[in-house]
Amino acid sequence: MIAYDRLNDDELLTLLKKDDAKAFTEVYNRYKWLLHTHAYRWLADREETKDLVHELFANLWSKRKDLAITSSFSGYLYACLRNSILKKIAHGKVQARYMASLQEFVDQGIYLTDQQVRERELQHRIEAELALLPPKMRRVFEMSRKDDLRYAEIAQELNISEQTVRKHIQHALRILKIKLGLLIIYFLFV
Repeated sequence: MIAYDRLNDDELLTLLKKDDAKAFTEVYNRYKWLLHTHAYRWLADREETKDLVHELFANLWSKRKDLAITSSFSGYLYACLRNSILKKIAHGKVQARYMASLQEFVDQGIYLTDQQVRERELQHRIEAELALLPPKMRRVFEMSRKDDLRYAEIAQELNISEQTVRKHIQHALRILKIKLGLLIIYFLFV
């Protein structure tokens, strides 16, 4: 009967390549806590650490016949674990960046899209109400708000007094406030 706990790593590796399950168990018992401690220092997550160590030993068993280890067996195990840790960390960073960008898109994208839809709907409603104003009042209001003309410029162009321009705009605003008041509050604050 073989005393596996007294065998060195090279002897265990030779037996492992010959499908010796007890040699594998000895390797597992000999290195699992050392590898676990090493991985935990990097990951600081017990479950991820357990998963990585488990994957390392599962891969070791599945590839046992094809192992070509040129350095020490313990060095090979640490190198495999290090590579797994680095992949995990890199994947975590990529995943975190992706999730952050996705969350940013969700936070801003839906809001912006919803806001744009509301703005377009409000603009259509305002245009519809403006179309219902008397023609002269609508013309004065559009020259003031859309063309950014001052009262004096509008009065000169339409050949009316500034006071008449002022009254047309006041009346137009009063009509629009009455017809669109609650609608504007809804579109702006909902």
